[in-house]
Amino acid sequence: MKIAVFSTKRYDRQFLAAANTTHQHEFLFLETRLTPDTAQLAKGAGVVCAFINDQLDKSVLEQLATYGINHIALRSAGFNNVDLEAASQLGIKIARVPAYSPYAVAEHAVGLILMLNRKLYRAYNRVRDDNFALDGLLGFDLHGSVVGVIGTGKIGQCFAQIMRGFGCQLLGYDVYQSQVCLDLGMTYVSLEELLAQAKIISLHCPLLSSTYHLINEKTLAQVQPGTMLINTSRGGLVNTRDVIEALKSGRLGYFGADVYEEEEELFFEDLSGTVIQDDTFQRLQSFPNVVVTAHQGFFSRNALEAIATTTLNNISDFELGRDCPNLVGKD
Repeated sequence: MKIAVFSTKRYDRQFLAAANTTHQHEFLFLETRLTPDTAQLAKGAGVVCAFINDQLDKSVLEQLATYGINHIALRSAGFNNVDLEAASQLGIKIARVPAYSPYAVAEHAVGLILMLNRKLYRAYNRVRDDNFALDGLLGFDLHGSVVGVIGTGKIGQCFAQIMRGFGCQLLGYDVYQSQVCLDLGMTYVSLEELLAQAKIISLHCPLLSSTYHLINEKTLAQVQPGTMLINTSRGGLVNTRDVIEALKSGRLGYFGADVYEEEEELFFEDLSGTVIQDDTFQRLQSFPNVVVTAHQGFFSRNALEAIATTTLNNISDFELGRDCPNLVGKD
């Protein structure tokens, strides 16, 4: 089957080509994002392969449907960029990669915690400049700290396991309680209790209408002064302007993020020679107690191999008329 692969990077080509040896699909690699203006590039393809910042709203889906495309394979677990209602009405099937490497994202979240707590970014730059002073690098022991985990699916479970290894006390908030987390000694509490008690809060929940801007002025007012907030899930979980105000007041002592609500115009591109026009992002970057990475939490060899394999398996299921276990529906 011919596959139009949008938002292609060098590593996408590498891992998809390696996984294709057992499928023999034909690739049309497109570096551009999928938008209403670029959807026409998919003409002649049997399926579209899209990533997290590709636009799959009603207008794009309608265009794809006119080209006879009724299958979309996501190279991601999240699907908040897809209008599932429109896809259902148009008869377009959506498949995702529900689990590739929860360890990769969980480990990245822990990396952000260590980076912020022990000021590793400052220490690295200082030593490079032959500055060996310790002033301003003071951290705290993770051992004994209360860590709040919002969302205890596969990634949240992996994160909890790592933090338990540090000797942290675990609080959890989720619609469903994880037996894995309960076995680790996690105590499930209300969101209000978690916000009030946790020294470190890490977000691992999906972006849904019910979780959009879960972290906002109201919820931030409930945290302890100096709390650390980590987001490696989806940018829309956090109201960035409210986070900035909480950083200014000291309500938040640290903020680490691998995602950003308006990241589609920024992340995965080299913009080092341009002037970034997003004033909110630039303001966020100005704080000394903030570390932002460009959505690299998933970026491990293990994860990319799993993403490529599952994506092509999904497409082969489409092509051969087999039941695909990774379909996403409007319900």
